[in-house]
Amino acid sequence: MTVIALGADFQSVDEVHLDQIRDRILAVTEGSPVPKAVVIDLSHTRFFGSSFIEVLFRTWNRVNDNGGKFALCGLSGYCLEILAVTHLDTLWKNYPTQSAALAALKG
Repeated sequence: MTVIALGADFQSVDEVHLDQIRDRILAVTEGSPVPKAVVIDLSHTRFFGSSFIEVLFRTWNRVNDNGGKFALCGLSGYCLEILAVTHLDTLWKNYPTQSAALAALKG
C-alpha cells in the first residue's frame, strides 16, 4: 500500500505547485509493479483545479488498470464539491482520514 500525502505547502495545488508534485505522484504508478493500493492524503489541500484532477485521474487509471485500489482522504469541503460537480466522487472512494482509508483498502 502506498500513501502520498501532500503537506502544508500544498494548501493550493495551482499550476505552480502542480509542477512540483506531478512527476512525483505519477512516478508512484509508473514503476513495476504498480502498487496494489494508493491513498492520496489531501488533508492540507484546500484548493485544486482541473490540472490536478488530471493527475489524479492518470494515477487512478494506472492503478485501476492493474487491478489495484485507489482512494482519497482528508478532502476539504471545497475539494469535495469539485469532485461532486465532476461526478468523480462516484468513481473514487473518499475517506475522512488516512487511517480510515488504509483500513478500508486493507479489507
